[in-house]
Amino acid sequence: MLMHSLDTVKTRQQGDPHIPPKYTSLGRSYITIFRQEGIRRGLYGGWVPALSGSFPATCLFFGGYEYSKRHMLDAGVQPHIAYLMAGFIGDLAASTVYVPSEVVKTRLQLQGRYNNPYFNSGYNYKGTVDAVRTIIRTEGFGALFYGYGATLWRDLPFSALQFMFYEQGQKWAHDWKGSRDIGWQLELLTGAAAGGLAGTITCPLDVVKTRLQTQLHPEAAAAANPKPAAAVPPQPTQPPPASSSPTSIGTSSSSNTDAASKHQKRLISTSSPSTHTPKPGAVTLETSSMITGLRLIYKTEGFAGWFRGVGPRAAWTSIQSGCMLFLYQSILRKLETWMPVERKELAES
Repeated sequence: MLMHSLDTVKTRQQGDPHIPPKYTSLGRSYITIFRQEGIRRGLYGGWVPALSGSFPATCLFFGGYEYSKRHMLDAGVQPHIAYLMAGFIGDLAASTVYVPSEVVKTRLQLQGRYNNPYFNSGYNYKGTVDAVRTIIRTEGFGALFYGYGATLWRDLPFSALQFMFYEQGQKWAHDWKGSRDIGWQLELLTGAAAGGLAGTITCPLDVVKTRLQTQLHPEAAAAANPKPAAAVPPQPTQPPPASSSPTSIGTSSSSNTDAASKHQKRLISTSSPSTHTPKPGAVTLETSSMITGLRLIYKTEGFAGWFRGVGPRAAWTSIQSGCMLFLYQSILRKLETWMPVERKELAES
């Protein structure tokens, strides 16, 4: 929740269907959304599905992580492999909940206020329940899981690496302090370092995922701007049709032209953190393959193209992981005092 307002601004920047875009710089976007739409439905739009989805997703994540980690360690699996695989399993279990909640959250973030007079996103839901009902009724239940594969491509390696680095950092901290209690400073440091390092390493996957989800397709861009001197196209008055992606935003051309049936599609990221902005004039990734996307970006933009937005991503993942893992360890210590039988069984094993 600490990072939600930043995620909202990022979503507006990525999903803005206006030409030229209304939201550009981070600071100016923050101020604009705050002044025009306030906090609850502006900067914190979509907080209800974000918060409600995080509880079951977190239970599935840490439950799957701890269960699989302990069983693999008991079976004699090498610790680094056990931590890596447990991270995969935990995130895979949680994805069944957090991807649908992210889809709903992202749409409400992009929409802002109901009947928003300041920003026309193409979506207009009364609230979380109305958003879920409308999506299922008009686009089908499967629409809640759009972007699932692309999200897993990035988040599974991130979670696996994050926990492998975290467990190793914890081991070093315990050895250095010579005690199980390493203090809150090292707790925060090991969590932040693990998240930042994992976020940096997986940045190329994030670049491809976000490029695929935010790029303007050539045909849509041509339809929106057929001539250099063309006027700004009118904004949409209806949400995208059921056949389009749930994270796409359509902008209608004139109803009297051939472009009337075409929509400018700009898919928006359905999972945080994602802070990459494509380089102006960047080549369009006409593929759904992550490997092909990595090769194409490297060929056209070099090694630096893989790591665009790495600074904001590393900062985001550091803060996120530091907070999450510090609270995680604090709760585990409390559980050990509340559940002495479990603690005794673990000590004997």
